[in-house]
Amino acid sequence: MRRLLETGTDIFDIDVLMLTHFHPDHCGELVPFLFANKYPDGSKRWRPLMLVGGPGVAEFFLGLQRVFGHWIELTDPLFQIMELDGVALDRTEFKGMEIAGAAMAHNPESIGYRITDPSGRSLAVSGDTDVTDRLVDLARDVDLLICESAFPDEAKTKGHLTPSEAGAIATQARVGRLVLTHFYPKCETSDIIGQCRRTWQGPLVLAKDLLSLVLGP
Repeated sequence: MRRLLETGTDIFDIDVLMLTHFHPDHCGELVPFLFANKYPDGSKRWRPLMLVGGPGVAEFFLGLQRVFGHWIELTDPLFQIMELDGVALDRTEFKGMEIAGAAMAHNPESIGYRITDPSGRSLAVSGDTDVTDRLVDLARDVDLLICESAFPDEAKTKGHLTPSEAGAIATQARVGRLVLTHFYPKCETSDIIGQCRRTWQGPLVLAKDLLSLVLGP
């Protein structure tokens, strides 16, 4: 939320939140975000908010409600939940954008996303995942793939990708640009770019806070 404000984005500008899975580092700010929509200063949400996630996201939210009660509740129809099963590129539309979800190899609820705007520009987000053909299919020919690369090649960890694995997926999917993200501390002492270059020769970016990228020409 702090980074949103630093980019000049108000929380009330957000129409949809898409969870990749329920690990705390990927959904830890959901509760503060929902709570912020109810600040008692006269500024409250007036436009609908959609929460999208994989199998179990509705039950996950009910669990949060049992803990935080009315502090995170938004009045229907201001708040809706969309649950994707991630099977065969589960597709839906939201405000003219096509959203496709595919199950990733991490947690049972893990979902990667592909978003395509009305002009055809597209990006894919892996979330956390191990090597899976579903990510290749999800990212096929996208303009931009934002892909996790949590551990260097020499520290391969089940449920996560390494730089060379992410690069191989980007090559198979024929993506336009590859952005590596989700670096664990071990990445700080390894040549992440060099490892990725073993399998990927296209445009490559290492993610950082407040990075801004433009899709298409």
